[in-house]
Amino acid sequence: MNPQTALITGASSGIGLELATLFAQDGINLVLVARNKERLETIAADLHARCNIGATVLAYDLAQPSAPEAIVQELQTRGLTIDYLVNNAGTQVYGPIQDTDVTRQLQLIQVNLVALTHLTMLLLPDMVKRGAGRILNLSSIGGFAPAPLNAIYCASKAYILSFSEGIARDLEHTGVTVTCLCPGATHTDFARRADIEDMRFFRMSVMDAQRVAQAGYAALMKGETTIIPGLFNQLIAFSVRLSPRQLVTRVGRYLMSRAPKR
Repeated sequence: MNPQTALITGASSGIGLELATLFAQDGINLVLVARNKERLETIAADLHARCNIGATVLAYDLAQPSAPEAIVQELQTRGLTIDYLVNNAGTQVYGPIQDTDVTRQLQLIQVNLVALTHLTMLLLPDMVKRGAGRILNLSSIGGFAPAPLNAIYCASKAYILSFSEGIARDLEHTGVTVTCLCPGATHTDFARRADIEDMRFFRMSVMDAQRVAQAGYAALMKGETTIIPGLFNQLIAFSVRLSPRQLVTRVGRYLMSRAPKR
């Protein structure tokens, strides 16, 4: 039996790196995708040495519309079949919509929403044809509600949640499952780069990337559709569904605003 292979976007750090480690520990070969080729090669060499798995590095910027097709073309050239697709790559732009940069926001949409959809649709037909495959999409509890100061980011995560749950039903009885991981605040380089670590929400409850990855990986392997790690995050998502929309955005504005300096 040939070893299985997982393709993970945004694999150079944070949740993506932790997921790569979990796959490798289970003897699953890896295709690691991110912009930083040198960083990916270091990770690939380490996981190969520790877990004796194959690890292929594909350095692509998913903000480029041509990236998904280029990735799939390279997979075909290398003769690689993908059994697990992990759409983990994402970006965030914080601040009032009128004060943020248009180019960065459009890149956010390209990475978080368009590239995820494009890669899924390119790789899905082969999974369905083989009658086997698993997809893990990274959303957020921000996908359950509109959020001032993070409006486009949370809208993109709402799309991922809706898209994942919708196609999971489409794919019933095909042998392919779709899981949507919806973490809350998580300690990662992503949060540091996005400059969101001093938000009130971040000060209330933060999980580490390893724990989030473990929850997502377990749900993926069980074929669960939606997973929200952490009781606090589950309560937030549940309460949003029961609350008036105007109240949700008011509370969201408070939670997304920066906490006073300690």
